[in-house]
Amino acid sequence: MSNVLMRTALFVPGNRPERFAKALACGADAVIVDFEDAVQETDKAAAREHLGQFLDANPDARVWVRVNTVHHQQHAAELAFCARVPGVIGVMLPKAECQADVARAAQGGKAVIPIIESAEGLLGLADIAQTKGVQRLTYGGLDLSLDLGLVAGHSDAERMLDQVRFALLLHSRLARLAPPLETVFARFDDASGLERFMGAAQGMGFGGMLCIHPTQVAIAHRTLRPSESQLDWAQRVLERAGDGAGAFQLDGQMVDAPVIQRARNVLKAARDS
Repeated sequence: MSNVLMRTALFVPGNRPERFAKALACGADAVIVDFEDAVQETDKAAAREHLGQFLDANPDARVWVRVNTVHHQQHAAELAFCARVPGVIGVMLPKAECQADVARAAQGGKAVIPIIESAEGLLGLADIAQTKGVQRLTYGGLDLSLDLGLVAGHSDAERMLDQVRFALLLHSRLARLAPPLETVFARFDDASGLERFMGAAQGMGFGGMLCIHPTQVAIAHRTLRPSESQLDWAQRVLERAGDGAGAFQLDGQMVDAPVIQRARNVLKAARDS
């Protein structure tokens, strides 16, 4: 399992090079330079040139790249670019649908995050997750909703997407991947909504989220950080466990090995935040 911390992965358009440095400075755990949805067709090749020039001028910078889909005419050139440029540390593959496509993206030696955005991708999820080079999984809620015929934003659509979230979590665990990333929260001016969204994702076992605006980064990090009461509980659990007490009661709750491990996880999350 990868131990790379990725609570937030922030998209920045590949045709807006003036935003690259700002994105890298905003505190996100990963910055994804987007060659796909954020870039119009006439700017695709230029986006590659912009990023290459930026990384040449900033050799310590490290970014991910969301390439175009496997059927796009720029796809092969973008994979080749990612493979040869040291500053690109990983590839995000949109509309990942089969193991062969994901394996091809990994041939350049960079980590891969497949984005599940279709029914076919869901069907192939078990094989995709087991592909060598995959670091973790994520999904595109809007594209997947469209492909499945869901009404995006409707409460019943969210019930269906919860099945997707479960599948991502299950296959991440089976493949020993890092925890999956939640999809984007489109209303970037809704801080309280983002807190609820990320809090729910955390409760479901997700390790972080995709971000579309720098202001979302600090909110997501704050939401993922254990509260003072959680830290106090975890410390008291581990103090009692360190006494060799075996199973014991604390605050009216039975504490055994799984609860002790949860306390360790709380403290680790605090150290990572």
